Amino acid sequence: MKEKYKLINFDEFGDENGKLVAIENNKNIPFDIRRIFYIYGTKNGVVRGQHANRISRFILICLMGSCEVKVYDMKEKIEENFKLDSATKGLYLDRMIWKDMYNFSEDCVLLVLSDSEYIKDEYIYEKN
Repeated sequence: MKEKYKLINFDEFGDENGKLVAIENNKNIPFDIRRIFYIYGTKNGVVRGQHANRISRFILICLMGSCEVKVYDMKEKIEENFKLDSATKGLYLDRMIWKDMYNFSEDCVLLVLSDSEYIKDEYIYEKN
């Protein structure tokens, strides 16, 4: 995958009994999943993220509710905003992409998939 960040649309399967979205390593996402976490119960006005990563790549999927993500390419100095509001849509973020997650709905559950385990020293907390 050459893009440093982009929206990915996932196929949805379902019938009158419910719906399903399958995510498979290196098929509909560009990496093997090594870590999964989710963000929920975020209070109004709180900004999450506020960092970039040297090693890790991510996919953000809003399973419930909605939130917005501001991304900043630290090398190209380009900023873009995305609204996540569907379990069938993920936002891919490459290495060295600053991320601010904000404007969380009260019921928001944001799932995060990563290709790397947690490594404290890979986090960058200064944007410039």
